[in-house]
Amino acid sequence: MGLGLRIFLVKDDDTLERISQTRYKRLLRREPHEGIPELAGKCVRGAVVVVNLAERKPVSIDRIQYSQLYFDSKGLIDIEKKEAQVRLALEIIPALTLEQENGKVIDARHHFAKKRYNNAYRWKPTREIEAAIIGAVLGK
Repeated sequence: MGLGLRIFLVKDDDTLERISQTRYKRLLRREPHEGIPELAGKCVRGAVVVVNLAERKPVSIDRIQYSQLYFDSKGLIDIEKKEAQVRLALEIIPALTLEQENGKVIDARHHFAKKRYNNAYRWKPTREIEAAIIGAVLGK
């Protein structure tokens, strides 16, 4: 058994569009010929599905990550938004300081960063969307 990824964009009408890992990487690398003009300037819901594979076919889902994807004016992944996402993700990791170990200071910044991260970069699917994603992955 191995692992694989399936990447979906969820359109405004809740329909799914699967994109290949290769295309997703090209969007991240901002290769001009990979832009998606109809998504220019938009924030789009996305789902990355980690699947368990047997003989290169999905047999079960390990987990699904629901993320917001921001596109720039050329229909490529907005690099500034992506960098801001990474910076905020790093803020979620609590810092270990001497004061914390001694219990003198409680640093809750990472909790607030996690809330900001979830508000800006995550979304919660409806049952119908989740069922459609599962069906698209497992062929049901």
